[in-house]
Amino acid sequence: MAETVFTPCLEGMKHVRSESGVMLAKPFLDVCKQILPVLDKFGAAMAIVKSDIGGNITRLEDKYSTDPSKYVNLYSMVQEEVQNKTAKGSSSCTNGLLWLTRAMDFLVELFRNLLDHPDWTMSQACTDSYTKTLKKWHGWLASTSFTVAMKLAPNKDKFMEVISGTGDINADIEKFCTTFHPFLKENHEFLASVGLDDMKAS
Repeated sequence: MAETVFTPCLEGMKHVRSESGVMLAKPFLDVCKQILPVLDKFGAAMAIVKSDIGGNITRLEDKYSTDPSKYVNLYSMVQEEVQNKTAKGSSSCTNGLLWLTRAMDFLVELFRNLLDHPDWTMSQACTDSYTKTLKKWHGWLASTSFTVAMKLAPNKDKFMEVISGTGDINADIEKFCTTFHPFLKENHEFLASVGLDDMKAS
């Protein structure tokens, strides 16, 4: 079967919701994890994003593994923290889910740019996505280090070649953006419903 680097995530996304349409913790985190190898192909430019995403996944997975039946639903961890009034802590699962979702917003936007603007350089595509998604939540320091990192973005044609594998990369990117975006939107709507969608980086 023809495969691209997105094949595992596309497969994983079929299992993110339960039969009743609830977002499940483990499958959602698994899909986010399956995006990490795609980031490796960016090299140094995505090192910050990758460690950030990895850290937030680990935080949520650690919590999940303490009681898988209790935390089977992704939002149960947040609901518990909201009740205990610990959701706003910088090491909370709520904060982890929020930043994980924002980082994924950035990636969806980035891949969308690579499809929609074939004439852009990789740096242009990254910077535009960053401005639309993460920038308003970042302080000066995070913003500066991000801008520096984006200058290390790889050559776009080479990058596309590396992630293409044997499959139709444009079709897979399209599928990834279209399928993953609704999950992220639902995360934002849920976090907004408990008043926690607008926390900024310290």
